[in-house]
Amino acid sequence: MAKIPFNKPALTYQQQIEQLSKRGLIIENIGRATHLLESISYYRLSGYWYPLLEDKEQHIFKKGAKFDNAFKMYSFDRALRVMIIRELEKIEISIRSKMIYILSHEYDPFWYTNEQLFKRQDNHENTLAKLKEEYIRSKEEFIIKFKEKYNNDLPPCWILLEVSSFGSVSSLYSNLEDRIPKRKVSHHFGLNERVLESWMHCIVYLRNMCAHHSRLWNSNLKITPMKPIRTQKPWLHNQDVSNSKTYYVISMLLYLLQTINPKNSFVRRFKDLLSDYPNIDVDAMGFPINWEDEDLWRIQ
Repeated sequence: MAKIPFNKPALTYQQQIEQLSKRGLIIENIGRATHLLESISYYRLSGYWYPLLEDKEQHIFKKGAKFDNAFKMYSFDRALRVMIIRELEKIEISIRSKMIYILSHEYDPFWYTNEQLFKRQDNHENTLAKLKEEYIRSKEEFIIKFKEKYNNDLPPCWILLEVSSFGSVSSLYSNLEDRIPKRKVSHHFGLNERVLESWMHCIVYLRNMCAHHSRLWNSNLKITPMKPIRTQKPWLHNQDVSNSKTYYVISMLLYLLQTINPKNSFVRRFKDLLSDYPNIDVDAMGFPINWEDEDLWRIQ
């Protein structure tokens, strides 16, 4: 199909309301809807009323579709992202900590600079350059004090990786040679190294989605976690589920939390969130019918 230039005009808030009404969306409180369009934007909210469309080409809404239903989906998605990023912080810190401990004892505090420990030199050089940028840019007091006292170009790993992005940490791990230290890190979390590499990459992507307020609840993820064949801890019995949906990545987080925070309350809080938003279709999130029977999803 031949491409055409974009020529749609920008609409005022009143015109946006009129267009939605004309397309069949029920707006019970015009003032509130206008305020939400002003605060959130038409385009961002459009991702949440998309499931309410009957004709997705002509943008005609299903009979009975309401603006408030779309906003509730938006509110649920926002709350879900907040819940997830709270757990991601614990997981990222734990993986980072285990890497620092194992690799600094197996090698030395500056193992990350040793190109002999990595598979691809070009990838290692790129990651090392990124680490240097993050180090130079940091204004943390402990970084400033290190620079004042020592003449090293870079600090030991337990200092540097504290100010490094998880993306850099993930790149370091995935490029490590397949030796015992790398396996020790993955085995600590009950996985093999290939699966942990994949899951770390997915965590970086998931964090970016949450940080940039991207729609998550019914998305098809572009970066998906590998499905493990064997695990050292309880995992999903039902493997016939999509690993590109929200259900699978949350299950991934729950698996890692078995090691990091076994008494976590995520499942309970998630179920409470579903109770607050009964209009949410968990099927659109990839949840199978029997998801509550999975060991991972049983409330402790």
